[in-house]
Amino acid sequence: MIDRLKKKTSQKQTSLAKFLFSVHCSYNCKTVTAAMMCGGLSDVTEADAEAEVQKICDIMKPHAEQKAGKTYDVFTAKRYRTQVVAGKNYFIKVHVGGDEHVHLRVYKRLPCHGEEFELSGIQQNKSLQDPIEYF
Repeated sequence: MIDRLKKKTSQKQTSLAKFLFSVHCSYNCKTVTAAMMCGGLSDVTEADAEAEVQKICDIMKPHAEQKAGKTYDVFTAKRYRTQVVAGKNYFIKVHVGGDEHVHLRVYKRLPCHGEEFELSGIQQNKSLQDPIEYF
C-alpha cells in the first residue's frame, strides 16, 4: 500500500513539473520544441535563421576574445542548444575563421534580473562536426 502511494505521488510530482514547465514556456518562450524537462538541453538548432543568437554572439565577442587570449576576425553563430535554468543557458557553436570553431556557454538572466548576458565558458579548437554538449 505504501509503495503504491509513493508511486502515485512521484507520478503526480513529475506531471506537475511537466505542466509547470509547459505553462512557463507557453508564456515566456517563442516556441516550444519537444517535451523538455527543466534543466535538460534542447535539440540542436541551426543558428542561420536566428538573428537573436547572432546578436548574443556579437555582445559576447569581446568577452570570448579576452578569455581565449586572441582576436577573431570572423564570429558567426552556426548552431546552438539551450537549457532552461533560473534563466537560460545558450550553448553556441561559433565559426571563428578557416575551419576553426569555438563553443560558447552564455547565461541569460531572468527578466526580473535585467535579462543581462554573461559568458560562462568557452571551448576552443572545435570543428563544425563536434557535438554541442553541456560544459
